[in-house]
Amino acid sequence: MGNIIIVRYGELALKSTGVRNFYERTLVKNISAMLDHRGIPYSRIMREWGRIFIETEDIRAAKAAADVFGVVSASFAQETDATIESAGDLCAKLADTFVTEGQSFAIRARRTGNHSFSSREIGMKCGDAVWNMLEAKGITPSVDLSNPDREIFVEMRQSKAYVFTESIEGVGGLPLGTQGKMISLVSGGIDSPVSTWLMMKRGVEVVPVYCNNSPYNEDAAHKRTMDCLKALQEWCPSHPFKAYEVPNGSNLGNFIDKCSKNKTCLLCKRTMYRIAAEIMKKEDASGIVTGSSLGQVASQTAANMYAEIYGLCLPIYHPLIGLDKNEIIDIARKIGTFDISIQPAGSCQAVPIHPEVKAGFDSLIAEEEKIDIDDLVRKSIENARIMDLTI
Repeated sequence: MGNIIIVRYGELALKSTGVRNFYERTLVKNISAMLDHRGIPYSRIMREWGRIFIETEDIRAAKAAADVFGVVSASFAQETDATIESAGDLCAKLADTFVTEGQSFAIRARRTGNHSFSSREIGMKCGDAVWNMLEAKGITPSVDLSNPDREIFVEMRQSKAYVFTESIEGVGGLPLGTQGKMISLVSGGIDSPVSTWLMMKRGVEVVPVYCNNSPYNEDAAHKRTMDCLKALQEWCPSHPFKAYEVPNGSNLGNFIDKCSKNKTCLLCKRTMYRIAAEIMKKEDASGIVTGSSLGQVASQTAANMYAEIYGLCLPIYHPLIGLDKNEIIDIARKIGTFDISIQPAGSCQAVPIHPEVKAGFDSLIAEEEKIDIDDLVRKSIENARIMDLTI
């Protein structure tokens, strides 16, 4: 019959019919964009209840589909008629080169739709077909349902049967674009690209905002951020980033000159929130994402994180809040940003020698009265620019 990619999803199946329809259509659009982005040819993408199918002869399509947010797994399968006989013939044909002398095998069968046979019968009959084929070749067959050397999967649906030997684990989550838009505060460090990716995995379209601390940061920090955003863009070709670069160095200079030195980082973070809030209004977004992880650095103690948002009344999300550094690094490696983030870029020269670790919840209000914070934010927004990630 031909080859096909079976795409499976998880949470989408729990939604109401109307919502599920929207999610599935979005998922199909995102899969199509990923295939096009990677130059993988396909004839069409079809939706059936509980499954999405990609008609293609290119085995790379399975991995491409698995990398799309919302996909639980994908398999490169061979298609045949929805009968036990046809499925058994295909299992035997596949096992001819898949199972060798001394290897045990098992058939894993499942079905959906109306059939005169059960999943158990599919497994037995297809197993018989493989057994007989191996015996005819002079190979001594061995079935092991608990821990086989080789597994052959049969998925019987109403009108077609699919046989395959492997499932590629998908990234999971929800289709990108189904959960609105948020502003993500990003840098070239390890944490913020991971937090951005995790929100994308939950279906959020992100608008990256990079607050450039020059002259307190080296130019390499800017390049790292650009490279991290390019790596993240590979995960969402259906949603090109509109990334903002906002000057923040002048703001830091004001904090250092006029405010308590030990609160510089807290004032910086609070100002970033104010900047993000203005861009959130402009982009019709509904939240701000940060890379904060509780207790990881001085500014991320519970007391300081409270002080940073006191009186601002903003929807702020911290996807990494309960993760330790090793967990964050593991995700960074998986998504392709870790090797970028560890490139030398120096550290922010505005960080005080003895930073505040337990700010009073309203202490930053008093510090902001020493400066014209609204004017600083206004100037930062006026001088913001859209970053060109194609260079």
